[in-house]
Amino acid sequence: MTREHELDAVGLGDSQRELLLAVKKAGAATLRELSSGFDLATETVREHLNALTARGLVERVGRRREGPGRPAIVYGLTDRGEALFPQREGSLLRELAEHLTESGHEELLEAFFERRIDRQRDEAERRLQGLDGEERFREVARILTEQGFMAEVELEEGGEPRLRLCHCPLKEMVAVSRLPCRAEIGFIEELLGESLDRSEYMPNGDHSCTYRASGGQG
Repeated sequence: MTREHELDAVGLGDSQRELLLAVKKAGAATLRELSSGFDLATETVREHLNALTARGLVERVGRRREGPGRPAIVYGLTDRGEALFPQREGSLLRELAEHLTESGHEELLEAFFERRIDRQRDEAERRLQGLDGEERFREVARILTEQGFMAEVELEEGGEPRLRLCHCPLKEMVAVSRLPCRAEIGFIEELLGESLDRSEYMPNGDHSCTYRASGGQG
C-alpha cells in the first residue's frame, strides 16, 4: 500500500492528510510553523490538529518560544501516526536473511536470535515467577504481544489453554529461513516450561501460529 493509500485508509480529509505529512516532514512543529505552509486560516489548522490529536495520530511533544508571550505548543506524530508511513524494515530484514543464507553464513542469523533471546530471558522469567497453567500462558501472551506478535490465549473445550500469535513481525525473514520460527517456539516452550504442538502456521497460509501443550486436545 502506498503512503497516500495508507493515509486514505484511516479516513482523513485532504487537509488533514497534508497536515499529517507536514508534521512528518518537520519532525516537530508549532501551529504557526505548520500554518505557514497552508492556504488555510490558523484556526482551521488548529482544528485539524485537534482532530488528529483526538484520533491518536498527533500529540503535543513540548513547547518552544517563538517570541514574546507564552511558549508555543510543539506537535509531533505518535507511534500510530508514524505507522501510516511506509515501513521498509521488513524488506531490509529479508534482504539481510537472504544474504546470510545464500553466502553460507546462516549460523550468524542463528547466533543473532540466540543473543536476542538471551537478552529477553531474565526479565521474562521474572515476570513469570510463581505463575502456572492458564495464568502463565496469559503472561507469556503479554510478553509476546509486547514484541509485536499480537498474542492471545484461548481455552479448549476441556479448559486447556492454547496460545495464538496473530501477527508475525519477522515474516519477511521467515520467507527466507524458518530459523526464526524454531527460535520462537523454543523460547515459548522455555517460558511455559513444557513442550508444545503447533496446530496452525502462518507461513502455511493459516491466520495465526497456534500452540498447545503436547497431549492437549486437538
